[in-house]
Amino acid sequence: MSTSDATPRVDPADYLDVDRLLTDDERGIRDVVRAFVRDRVLPDVADWFEAGTAPRDLFPELGRLGLLGMHLEGYGCAGASATAYGLTCLELEAGDTAIRSMVSVQGSLAMFAIHRWGSEEQRRAWLPRMAAGEAIGCFGLTEPDSGSDPGSMRTHARRDGADWVLDGRKTWITNGSIADVAVVWARCAHDDRVRGFLVPTDAPGFSAHRIHRKLSLRASVTSELVLDDVRLPADAALPGVASLRGPLSCLNEARFGIVWGAIGAARACLESALDYAGSRIQFGRPIAGFQIQQQKLARMALEVNRGLLLALHLGRLKDDGLLAPEHVSMGKLGNVDAALDVARTARQILGGNGITLGYPVMRHMANLETVVTYEGTADIHSLVVGHALTGLDAFR
Repeated sequence: MSTSDATPRVDPADYLDVDRLLTDDERGIRDVVRAFVRDRVLPDVADWFEAGTAPRDLFPELGRLGLLGMHLEGYGCAGASATAYGLTCLELEAGDTAIRSMVSVQGSLAMFAIHRWGSEEQRRAWLPRMAAGEAIGCFGLTEPDSGSDPGSMRTHARRDGADWVLDGRKTWITNGSIADVAVVWARCAHDDRVRGFLVPTDAPGFSAHRIHRKLSLRASVTSELVLDDVRLPADAALPGVASLRGPLSCLNEARFGIVWGAIGAARACLESALDYAGSRIQFGRPIAGFQIQQQKLARMALEVNRGLLLALHLGRLKDDGLLAPEHVSMGKLGNVDAALDVARTARQILGGNGITLGYPVMRHMANLETVVTYEGTADIHSLVVGHALTGLDAFR
């Protein structure tokens, strides 16, 4: 047998044999989530996207699978590895960004804030129910006039006897209109420090207004939160932090999931383009046989596999306690940009069919236009990487 005959052929679905780098447990979790997406999400997600909604009953289903707050320890959380959580985000976003966002906001923002910065009483009160999907959380940081600069937030909290009173507005809040509890960050009037507060959404003075007419992330509930003299007891404040370190630590957790999730969307676009190019006949043969289409497919496969390796490396760093926020910024910047390029190229390969909801490509492409902006814009993450490289702060 010649050397060439003995050389194994690559698997288009796992070009670099990344599967071999995963543990048995990681592959098992990935396969469970992939099956959930195949059976529960993909049959209906185009309709959800078109209707601008997603069923609330997905939360208890996700809870039964152990996916909500899965990387947290105790309180009903699965205590999975960071890499397993990343693989979960990848598979969920291969279905739709909205589904990954539901899980990400619940676990990496709302639940992580309570787990990391809350009191024992707050953890026991909320985390088991949130892990089960019985209670839904949202995370109120972004404001109409405060996005990339959270330090300029106008939402404020003042003391009134033993109580806290909150006033302000938050916007672009995922899960806001269906949440049972909102983690709201506010600047305190008496010391100018930023604190987090657990706000039950049935509290007098609290309201959530759904944002309509979105052209991206349509299967996700996005809302504006209004706090009008919302009175809270003293123990509603998260006691573990009184600075922007609190919300920024939560955002870093969520961005880690995006590093993986974006590659899930890109992989779905690549798979759709490969399937379409292999069956679409023009000039007497499949368009996959033309050089220009093969060049597009090759570049798409390169970006998907390169992004997956980057995500896996960051996952291993996180599991070893070595992941820095600057690493996550490079991961989000690189993988979301790559995913956008893959989605746009796939849209071209599918031609006119690529703009319909009969294929996933345009839906992913539109969603990624939100992903490139939220949890830190590409511009901001570029400046974070630039600061790490030069030691010079370009923010101000």
